[in-house]
Amino acid sequence: MSFIKAVFLGVIQGLTEFLPVSSSGHLAIFKQIFGMEDVGISFDVFLHIGTLTAVFIVYWKDIVQLFVDGVGILVDAVSNLFEWIRSKRSGEEPNYRKVITSAYRKFAMLVIVSTIPTGILGVLGEKFIDGAGASLLIPGICLLVTAVLLFISDQLPGGDKTPKKTTYGNAVFIGLCQGVATLPGLSRSGTTITAGLLCGLKREFAVKYSFIMSIPAILGAAVLKLPKMGTDIASASAVAYIAGAIAAAVVGYICIKTMLVVVKNKKFKYFSYYCFVVGLVAIIGSFVVK
Repeated sequence: MSFIKAVFLGVIQGLTEFLPVSSSGHLAIFKQIFGMEDVGISFDVFLHIGTLTAVFIVYWKDIVQLFVDGVGILVDAVSNLFEWIRSKRSGEEPNYRKVITSAYRKFAMLVIVSTIPTGILGVLGEKFIDGAGASLLIPGICLLVTAVLLFISDQLPGGDKTPKKTTYGNAVFIGLCQGVATLPGLSRSGTTITAGLLCGLKREFAVKYSFIMSIPAILGAAVLKLPKMGTDIASASAVAYIAGAIAAAVVGYICIKTMLVVVKNKKFKYFSYYCFVVGLVAIIGSFVVK
């Protein structure tokens, strides 16, 4: 894989990861165009790590606080477990700690709950997802689905749910949607933001939730691909991998800022039209290009 192609794909990843047009779908399409079907899935993971860096830069204060509160939740949960064991042995009433004590702790717990169904679907569908981008047909169909989701999201009224009002059932639903959105052509950000809006989340919170909940999902995918990464990088170029990730991070940072404005002003319909056209072209191309 050449340096130029790696950077180009990095730019595509940065543009399409946070703009709701499916990064995986576009990567699959451009790999077909460039004749790069042999490029390992590890390169896609590298590009996602690049865009993940952009999320850390934009939301670093929230992420630090969520990490601190996540550790606090774990400590209090373990403490409550020991308290339960102690009460059973002594026969005394247990004195449990309150685990959810702030909005950030509730947010951290929501992200944890969303990550569970995402992880389960990711593991169960790993082989299918890896092979789904081998042709243009599945990405094309999924882009049409993305177009419909984006059009629907613009018609939804603004919700009022913040972390305090968001239920764990909402979190499970959004996590399931994120798991399904690993299919190439289904926009992860578009799908999860639409899911959040369907659950009544405030538009700004739906965007933040979508981007921050991508962190454990992307890190989990990277861990799963670690055994293959060394082989994939050796057969390609470490410099190209790094350059692609940097390009994805820089462009991704700009696109996160853009998305905050897009969602607030209900401008998803323009991306909906774009996904519909690209999806149709990809489906037609899947029958023409052999």
